[in-house]
Amino acid sequence: SFVPPPQIRRLRMLTRYRLQLLGDRTREIVRLELMLEDASIKLSSVASSLNTVSARAMLTAMINGQTDPVQLADLAKGRMRQKIPDLAQALTGTFDAHHAQLAKSMLRRLELVEQALAELDAVIVEACRPWQHQIELLQTIPGVGETVAQVIVAETGADMSRFPTAAHLAAWAGLAPAMHESAGKQTPAGKRHGNKWLTAMLVEAAGAVGRMKGKNYLSAQHARLTRRRGMGRAQVAVAHSILVSAYWMLTRDEPYRDLGADWHQRRNNEVHARRLIAQLERLGHKVIIDPAA
Repeated sequence: SFVPPPQIRRLRMLTRYRLQLLGDRTREIVRLELMLEDASIKLSSVASSLNTVSARAMLTAMINGQTDPVQLADLAKGRMRQKIPDLAQALTGTFDAHHAQLAKSMLRRLELVEQALAELDAVIVEACRPWQHQIELLQTIPGVGETVAQVIVAETGADMSRFPTAAHLAAWAGLAPAMHESAGKQTPAGKRHGNKWLTAMLVEAAGAVGRMKGKNYLSAQHARLTRRRGMGRAQVAVAHSILVSAYWMLTRDEPYRDLGADWHQRRNNEVHARRLIAQLERLGHKVIIDPAA
């Protein structure tokens, strides 16, 4: 089994702790949403997140005793001001002193987590300096930001020589499909166990790719597979593609090269053309291809 060098082990501890803190933040926001629902406050249905500046300002005002939904909605900032009528409706509820106490405690915990994350981000950036070139390379992949690139480096050591092929890396990460073979037949065997830290970040990156709406090869792959197999499987497949790209980029020391959003369509057209040519040749015809301009 591979034992990573001390620098990578330390970096891995930092990035894994950051993932745990991000999970804590998400869980606290979910608790806050559930508490607000109990008070018939539907703020999260209008605001993109309860962690935005506008949402925090409204929650703080509610904790301090403000109950007028119009006054609360007027605290919206930036583009959120376009939603003031919807906000006023969403902020009409039965928010009482009990809810205020809970909200205060939850916001305090969120602030502590945010502070810890900010401090940790600075430490991780410093710890990643020896791999700055690799991190910049990885960020040329659509959907891969600095955080995801740092996790790829921390979990793989940025050393692809320990994986004989890209398929070995995908299997190690848990992103290759598990197969059960019996009597010469292969059947899917559910989810493969692997590196949950790396997989979680790659699936998150795949979600970001899905929101790009067909602007590149990966987003086109996400859209095509979502239609055929569903969102969950599409994200795992795109995460697999991102990891395979990372393998070759780090092996060859080169940035990401996009195949194009129309790659699947072009490949299907080529396959279809070869099939038609084969049919004509079987009928005794000699086929000469003269592509249209």
